[in-house]
Amino acid sequence: MDKSFLIFLAVPLFFLMAFIEFLWGLKIGKNNYRINDAFTGVALGLISRFPTILNIGFQGAVFAFAATSLNLKLLPADSIFTIIFAIIMYDFCYYWMHRMSHERKFLWATHVVHHHGEEFNLITAMRQTSSGFLIKWIFFTPILIVGIPPQVFVLAGGINLIYQFWVHTEHIDKLGWMEKVFITPSNHRIHHAKNPEYIDANYGGIFILWDRLFGTYIEEKDNLKPLYGTVTPLRSFNPVWANIEIFWQMLRDSFYTKNWGDKIKVWFGRTGWRPADVALRFPGNPNKIPLKEKFNPPLPLAGLWYGRIQIVIMPLIAMSIFFTLGDQVQIETIIFGLFIFTSAFTTSMVLLSSKFALWIELLRAPAVLFLIFQTSLIDSALLASNLFTVQAIINILFILGTKIALKPFKPLNT
Repeated sequence: MDKSFLIFLAVPLFFLMAFIEFLWGLKIGKNNYRINDAFTGVALGLISRFPTILNIGFQGAVFAFAATSLNLKLLPADSIFTIIFAIIMYDFCYYWMHRMSHERKFLWATHVVHHHGEEFNLITAMRQTSSGFLIKWIFFTPILIVGIPPQVFVLAGGINLIYQFWVHTEHIDKLGWMEKVFITPSNHRIHHAKNPEYIDANYGGIFILWDRLFGTYIEEKDNLKPLYGTVTPLRSFNPVWANIEIFWQMLRDSFYTKNWGDKIKVWFGRTGWRPADVALRFPGNPNKIPLKEKFNPPLPLAGLWYGRIQIVIMPLIAMSIFFTLGDQVQIETIIFGLFIFTSAFTTSMVLLSSKFALWIELLRAPAVLFLIFQTSLIDSALLASNLFTVQAIINILFILGTKIALKPFKPLNT
């Protein structure tokens, strides 16, 4: 009852397309890839798959119950009409889920991860939340109830998500008549923009028709370039903080506000609303960071190369995990997920130029090798085990060879 397998199949193509976009940007002098922003997007995408494959949460159970006990079974699975109807209905439900995720605080907390990126490229599409399972079932369960067969539901969900990948680019201009019917790079750039003139618009997944119908469509203006990210910027590359930032803010506001009604409203009120007393105590953007300013701290040369190594090897490891799930017992998949998670965390610290990050990696990498070869928790013959071993050895040799952990390096001036 999940579209993850379709996504796994598409992942190699996603990375190939992103690499081609990167090369094209270099060729035409409009490269918009930064290692810190790109790595964060990749890490968030890889981490987001683990709650699903580990069956964390109840979304899968709800879908399974709706498919087996509530499905009216009105439509045949082998009809092209059923598939077309499912794709249209799924996108209609996606529009409302997406729109509410921008308008209500708790839903925004599960979605904001996708909007933190301050560059707009195909890697931005990989910025996926790890907490979406908390609310998505509310919007998509009706598709199963009205009679869409489960396998068609999964297909429609996969098509919807895969379609959205290609529209995350600045290198494709307006596409004529398609702008009136479909989500395109032009109208999706507006969705990711934080300009006051563009905010909260163009929510469709495949079709822009819903936005035109319900009054949320805004066209990209030739004289107003979109600025990307969130109005209150994350200013971090930490995938953990990216996923919990708004949840933490809501928890803090709910605890400190004195009004009991506001303690509840914090969670379900409109996205920009906060109780006056905690808004004064904890201002969201205390330094009034300009919209045009991007978070791009100086990075040592060795840190830059360390990030490049991880952005290549981590997707290979993740794909080896996803495509060999049948060969793993659950504890192995859990441990592999923790390896990915901790690797992403330490790399994000490197990209923030933390002086402790590589010392931590010098502890983490040997711990990975110990768990693989000196315990019975993991089969050392698994492909993922071999790749984690390669990563650990490369990281250790890189850190010791360049003495990153022992002395500072000259920062990049470009």
